[in-house]
Amino acid sequence: MERGILLALCCLTPALWQVLGLTQDQPRPDALVLYPWRQRGRGADGMQRVKRAWVIPPISVSENYKKVPLLLVQIKSDKQRMGSVIYSINGHGVDEEPRGLFSINKTTGAVYLNAVLDREKTERFKLRAFAVDRGGVTLEEPTDLEIVVVDQNDNRPVFTQQLFRGHVLEGAIPGTLVMRVLATDADDPKTDNAELKYSIVQQDTPEMFSINQETGDIRTVQVGLDREMVGSYNLTVQVGDMLGEGLTSNANAVITIGDINDNPPQFTQDEFLMEVSEHSSSLDIGRLRVTDNDLAGSPNWRVRFSIMSGDPQGAFSIRTDPQTNEGILSVVKALDHEAQAMHLLTVSAENEAELTSAHHVPLSQTRVTVTVRDLNEPPVFRENPKVASVKERSPPGSEISVYTANDPDTLQSQEIRYALVDDPADWLVLEADSGRIRTRYSLDRKSPFLSGGWYTALITASDNAVPPLTATGTLSVEVLEVNDHAPVLGPHTGVLCNLPQNGHGILLSASDDDLPPHANPFLFQLDPSHTELTRNWSISRVNGTHALLQLLAEVQDGVHVLPVWVSDSGDPPLAQGQLLNVSVCQCDVLGTCRGSAAALLSSGAGISLSALLIILSSVALLLVLALLLLLFRCSQQHRAEKGLLSESEEDVRDNIFNYDEQGGGEEDQDAYDMNRLRNPEMSVPPSPRLKPPIRRDAPYSQTLPRYPRRPSNRPSDIADFIHDGLQAADSDPSVPPYDTALIYDYEGEGSVAGTLSSILSSEDSDQEYDHLQEWGARFRRLADMYGHQ
Repeated sequence: MERGILLALCCLTPALWQVLGLTQDQPRPDALVLYPWRQRGRGADGMQRVKRAWVIPPISVSENYKKVPLLLVQIKSDKQRMGSVIYSINGHGVDEEPRGLFSINKTTGAVYLNAVLDREKTERFKLRAFAVDRGGVTLEEPTDLEIVVVDQNDNRPVFTQQLFRGHVLEGAIPGTLVMRVLATDADDPKTDNAELKYSIVQQDTPEMFSINQETGDIRTVQVGLDREMVGSYNLTVQVGDMLGEGLTSNANAVITIGDINDNPPQFTQDEFLMEVSEHSSSLDIGRLRVTDNDLAGSPNWRVRFSIMSGDPQGAFSIRTDPQTNEGILSVVKALDHEAQAMHLLTVSAENEAELTSAHHVPLSQTRVTVTVRDLNEPPVFRENPKVASVKERSPPGSEISVYTANDPDTLQSQEIRYALVDDPADWLVLEADSGRIRTRYSLDRKSPFLSGGWYTALITASDNAVPPLTATGTLSVEVLEVNDHAPVLGPHTGVLCNLPQNGHGILLSASDDDLPPHANPFLFQLDPSHTELTRNWSISRVNGTHALLQLLAEVQDGVHVLPVWVSDSGDPPLAQGQLLNVSVCQCDVLGTCRGSAAALLSSGAGISLSALLIILSSVALLLVLALLLLLFRCSQQHRAEKGLLSESEEDVRDNIFNYDEQGGGEEDQDAYDMNRLRNPEMSVPPSPRLKPPIRRDAPYSQTLPRYPRRPSNRPSDIADFIHDGLQAADSDPSVPPYDTALIYDYEGEGSVAGTLSSILSSEDSDQEYDHLQEWGARFRRLADMYGHQ
């Protein structure tokens, strides 16, 4: 009998077992064995057929079946008798995770299910069956065994979110897609167990939305979405399997209504009243309130304000408060109560976003009345700065200008007083009540207080309010140039060749201390009163400050003095006649003068005629002084031969005295010896250190007195010591005090002046010394000694 494999597959479901009257708990006494590929023989072509392996169809097992163990199938090999074949299986659910789900009877080949299956975990199992003999020899090739888990509706559908959020603009048309809800089911999608249906089980009235059962799309179903009425909608959606008839789950859907600009802003009042003080600027003066039902903070809600009319000068501005959406009105330019006491403004309001076409309405407008409060204002100068002019060296008291201010206040008439607060040169005099300005003294244009010919002073104007207010004005005075300086010619000397064709002439120039237009251009010309000069000389203009002197005919060599007139361009012009020293000389072929004198004059160190006259006068004076000195020395020598000052009456020389020394008398001096002047040939006296000098009015035979050597130690003898010293001093002819006649100057004979010497006085007259009592305490002792007794 040919060896082969006979595998019998018994697919017995619980229903089949019931038909056969068997249960899983009761082992089948005789298993059904099938031999579907067991035919042998030859085919029509005479060839022998080869046995094919059995193909076992998948075994289906329902998930969640709890009556286990359950016989699934029995496999059998026909190569050995019963009991001599050992069967085994392996794979997922046997020896691989999850383990222990399936087992096989190794003797009978019955395959059992040992646990409850879950299709959502494992959809099918693939096992492999083996048949060996007791010695372990393989009897059959391994056979695949596939077990399919049959799905049951044991899983509810689940939404992907418990809360779905959607958004739709207000005013949306019906059919507008709002959002989509989504659910999943773990059951087999190929069965009705996972066939889902969606529905809305609850929504706010009126019912504004619907849902697609298959896709879960939620759409609007009617018009009337208004965010200002209902801002959001809450829906309860449901999903069910088995075409909605099986298991179900619920979720929430919140639909937010988006805002559109369908509400224009509206002012809360038709007119707003505000007040501001004059001269205020950059100041908020009030707020304009508006209402807008659109979404707060959105461009549909934010307002733009505009001033439509009533502000031609741009004195006001308006901006939006981002928190309150109010319009803030501000003053950006100072207002003047006197110019306009009230301003009537028209203000409009519109949203940043454009209003929807279905809600076009006119712009919301309101009136704003701004009252300007009057305040005391400082005076205002009509001109600031004030420009005036005055000629230089104008006499004191000359009126410059009248600088006044106005009081802009209209409430009352106020008095204005003026004062100088800055007058650098103290040049101006200001009338406090009229503002009239005069000069204090004559001012020169070269004053250091002028800057570019301008003098600047500051003047204040104050009202009599409480407190007073002051304004400051600037006075700029232009000190006009006056033509008060005649031009000066330079140089005053020059050298020319005696022939007109030689040389190039003398270039003359002039300068003027005045400023234009009273200075150059200058006019150079020869003195019109000397018409004869024009025959030999000519002056031609070079430019505004220079002219060229040339010869017209040959003239004699030497110095020619030409009177030249130079006038400026002032109004009226000033002219000054000046002398020009022209040295005319003979020139060589190159036009160069011959001779050192001409070279000296041409060296550039020229002098004017007046300077030349001064030099000549000085030389003459020096010559006269030298002559007088010579005559004087000759006279001195003649007198020395006669005996100089032989008589005291002819002595005309003065003696030199030192009057600042404290001494006895007039001869107590370090002076010249008058005897030596009378007798120049007299020998020089010995030094005073060797012998004291002898008075000329004392006898030569008189001996010198003896002075006391040293004072006594006894107080009673001190008086005798002083008395001896005084007596010796009075008798000493070589020391002061003494009185003698001195000749201080010789004034000639016959002088009516008497001598001052007490010795030569003809008589002694008594003097009164009583007035010394009135000279103070220092002269009281002298008055007691010489006063009237």
